[in-house]
Amino acid sequence: MRRICVYCGSNTGSTPVYAEAAEALAATLCANDLELVYGGAGVGIMGILADAVLAGGGRVHGVIPKFLQAKEIAHAGLTELHVVRSMHERKSLMADLADAFVALPGGFGTLEELIEMLTWGQLRVHAKPCGVLNVDGYFDALLAFFDHAAEQGFLRAAHRRMLLSADKPAALLAKIRAYEAPALDKWTGRAPRRSPQSENRQKNIDIPRYAGRGGDRGRNPCEKLTKSENFRPRKL
Repeated sequence: MRRICVYCGSNTGSTPVYAEAAEALAATLCANDLELVYGGAGVGIMGILADAVLAGGGRVHGVIPKFLQAKEIAHAGLTELHVVRSMHERKSLMADLADAFVALPGGFGTLEELIEMLTWGQLRVHAKPCGVLNVDGYFDALLAFFDHAAEQGFLRAAHRRMLLSADKPAALLAKIRAYEAPALDKWTGRAPRRSPQSENRQKNIDIPRYAGRGGDRGRNPCEKLTKSENFRPRKL
């Protein structure tokens, strides 16, 4: 494992504990020679995290859409800053660069990015670990929601366990290193007979580059599905 993608807020939150957690995570990344991939901003928890990794001698790769760079919120001192055309390309490239995904406290964007990576893991598009740093119980309600979804039959137990959680960076990193993706089909609950790559080649569906397989960097993961020659819309 070389790089970890961290999703986090562009605000600092209501108490110093969130900034302190970002700095603690940065120290853990540097201590383990892990590079940071994040959204490229210099504000909020995002900026605090990036500054702390850089101050610790680590490498930081930022990815930001041009329209956000134009608002002058891009971090000016990163190891590498990728400027992309859209939010879709931003998420795709961040995922392509990273070997694992971690969420710090944040809002809509943080949750959306984390859950998209979980969804692709559930569909066996990638096998990368996903976790939350549960700072001061911030993610307790989210974790309880996923427990409820599993209890109500909308998540298989193995898929619920895909989301790792710890309240200390070192403990979360240990879980990430030990993670094994479930070899389980979402719908049948059984191990599939073919690999997801061979299944998708048969269906003429490209696996996105960011998942660690073929496809163009920055492509919308659903684009090939709707343009496939095998796709025939039903006549009403």
